Amino acid sequence: MGVAKLRVALCQINSVVGDISGNSQQVMKWLNAAEKAGCDAALFPELALVGYPPEDLLLKRKFVEQSRSVMETVAAASGSCVAVVGFVDTDTAGKCWNSAGIAAQGQLHKVYHKRELPNYGVFDERRYFQAGDGQAGLYEVAGVQVGVVICEDAWVANGPMTQLAEAGAKVLFCLNASPYHANKAAQRQTVVQQRAAETGCDIVYVNLVGGQDELVFDGSSLVMSAQGEVVAQALSFREQMLIAEINVCCDSKIPASPKLATQPAPPQRLRLAPHSAVDTQVNSVAPRLSRLDEQYEALVLATADYVHKNGFSEVGIGLSGGIDSSLVAVIAMDALSANHVHGVLMPSRYSSDHSLNDARTLCDNLGIEHRIIPLELGHQAFLDMLAPSFEGLEPDLTEENMQARIRGTLLMALSNKFGWLILTTGNKSENAVGYSTLYGDTAGAYAVIKDLWKTQVYEFARHRNQRAKQSLIPQNVLTKPPSAELRPNQRDDQCLPPYEVLDPLLEAYVEDDLTPADLCQQGFDKELVHQITTLVDRAEFKRRQNPPGVRITAKAFGRDRRLPITNRYRGAN
Repeated sequence: MGVAKLRVALCQINSVVGDISGNSQQVMKWLNAAEKAGCDAALFPELALVGYPPEDLLLKRKFVEQSRSVMETVAAASGSCVAVVGFVDTDTAGKCWNSAGIAAQGQLHKVYHKRELPNYGVFDERRYFQAGDGQAGLYEVAGVQVGVVICEDAWVANGPMTQLAEAGAKVLFCLNASPYHANKAAQRQTVVQQRAAETGCDIVYVNLVGGQDELVFDGSSLVMSAQGEVVAQALSFREQMLIAEINVCCDSKIPASPKLATQPAPPQRLRLAPHSAVDTQVNSVAPRLSRLDEQYEALVLATADYVHKNGFSEVGIGLSGGIDSSLVAVIAMDALSANHVHGVLMPSRYSSDHSLNDARTLCDNLGIEHRIIPLELGHQAFLDMLAPSFEGLEPDLTEENMQARIRGTLLMALSNKFGWLILTTGNKSENAVGYSTLYGDTAGAYAVIKDLWKTQVYEFARHRNQRAKQSLIPQNVLTKPPSAELRPNQRDDQCLPPYEVLDPLLEAYVEDDLTPADLCQQGFDKELVHQITTLVDRAEFKRRQNPPGVRITAKAFGRDRRLPITNRYRGAN
């Protein structure tokens, strides 16, 4: 029984959507490092050259043509280490494919086209890509027959991976841009274990890392043995070149499985100069993060990448002394460092002394610069301007929202003057029921905690304090009743049920897609169900106008949940 050794570099890089030239420079740099490390092959993530997801950039002919051209440039720079790189392929008819280029010794030897195109959740690949026919997925390197697939190909039981194994592949290379949500890494690992059991192959799974608008990619690349054991694991939420050595039993047989209609072409042998092994760490296994650390790191990386990839270095945050803005400030500090975060305290006539003091203490604890801009002059000026129109009418929500909108105006003025990107502070509970002021506290560029329920905000704040072994977020912020402080003695629970009651109902309605009737059957109070689901449905127009924010659940507002604004369905029966 013959045994071959394959040394592979999993190049877990952070591509930038649309920066084809910059991405290609990164690929060539990492490819060179892999060759110096004595690797037989270097794998890069799905669409590494163009970034993921490129969305309607794929409708621009020159964009697609440039992707193909740059892949050929990368191939020309390749040496004896085989490069397997994600890019967009095209033909003279204008069709395009989500592809993997296989290059070595200055040539682009093969191009594999992704066969399974996801079109659910955050994915819209059938809008842009043609499905591949299964050809060009098999080749030989360092005496080992290798199959190449891309992301969704691996999620299909007895699909492309099994077909390649039946054609003779002993190792399967899988390029991925698999976005993060809670528990996604464990879900991926289960899927890869299932494919290893079906195919009898070792699987090399490289994943993208980095933030892209609402999505964040965690990396967590891995090598799975044919026996279903993780033999190498990359860090989460960090760029890394993970080097793995795989001992391949070239005479092993795969378990019987159904034959598929299309068979890949015979493998192409890439004649490589023999490598001399370099003394470097191989088959390292990064420790898994805890649930809260994993999600927190997703928020930090997504925030850092949104700011930097959009050309900013500084952020501004309106600090109220409340839990939401406090958590956003800590995340921003971790993402950008304290000297790039600017707090703005904007007390009104209804702001409590403790809120102002809590916000000051937070800034001192984090070491961030802050300024205080009282609202009263602007607030009174607006009231005076509107007095003739409002004559004879009692104050109501109008006057409350006015204060929030003045704050939004001040933040955007500071943004314009100093080049700050404004981070908003609304959470998922507030976004769900519309407990926010359009053009007020929703004014800004990025909503850091928009996918955190209010109860999770408290959980993350306590966890971050525990990590710091000090109260970065003041204890008073964690214990006082939440309030918008837009009228005397205002508290959130005067308008909404306690968040411990509200959040489970919202999660069932928003993330699980239950109807009001379903919720009542599950034991939620009928009157409360009617009140809250009505608020959620009526707030859809607000959510459409909110800034993007990082997605950390399997169903976030935005790319995942797309409901009509004009909509009379209530699902009562």
